[in-house]
Amino acid sequence: MINKLLIFFIVLPMVELVLLTILSHYTSITTTILFIIGTGILGTWLAHSQGWSTYRRIQQELAQGRMPTDSLIDGVLILIAGILLISPGVLTDVVGIILMLPPSRVFFRRWLVAWFKRNFQVQTFVSGSQTVDRDVVDSYATEASSATSRTTVESHSPRIDSRE
Repeated sequence: MINKLLIFFIVLPMVELVLLTILSHYTSITTTILFIIGTGILGTWLAHSQGWSTYRRIQQELAQGRMPTDSLIDGVLILIAGILLISPGVLTDVVGIILMLPPSRVFFRRWLVAWFKRNFQVQTFVSGSQTVDRDVVDSYATEASSATSRTTVESHSPRIDSRE
């Protein structure tokens, strides 16, 4: 975990600084500053428009009685893209713009869902004789055994006693 934080807070800014320096060398300092300001404005606008579009899609899916899982994941990806576009840098801007494009979000959404399926496991504990699957009372994530290195999400559902 510390290695990932080291990369995120030290190596990534250094790479961004080098890329901005190279950009200013081949263009000009004014162009580089305008690029940083422009991508920040573009990121804000794209996050706003894509975010509202996703919000409306979530509302429609909820009104139709469907769980908006894909739309919620899109919302998280748009949030991450907006943060990347607002932060100054060439690499973060490229990744942010890629995440803002709906076709590319499909790829990242599928990858994210596959990652969650690989790393999380859902277990449900019930008491009584009849399960009511739609009523989850409590849910929390726990680490699985060290052999599997998966996280377990445990849910507690009530059972309805047939005598009631």
